[in-house]
Amino acid sequence: MAERRVNVGWAEGLHARPASFFVRAATAAGVPVTIAKADGTPVNAASMLAVLGLGAQGGEEIVLASDADGADAALDRLAKLVAEGLEELPETV
Repeated sequence: MAERRVNVGWAEGLHARPASFFVRAATAAGVPVTIAKADGTPVNAASMLAVLGLGAQGGEEIVLASDADGADAALDRLAKLVAEGLEELPETV
């Protein structure tokens, strides 16, 4: 299973607007991805309710994971989005 550990780059954490950017990006990644707090239970990264339910704060470590083919590239892009607090999925990593 591929995994990326990253600190949330949005000051407000994964709430409302940042969560919507992340969920859209996770859905567009084309592979199933889970997200969890460093010590928490993984949830579907493409589910807005699940991502909001994490309550991930700015600076907090999260874990992105997937066991699908092509997961490494998708996780790299999602990790960059989260770490840098971007508003759209990066085209290249």
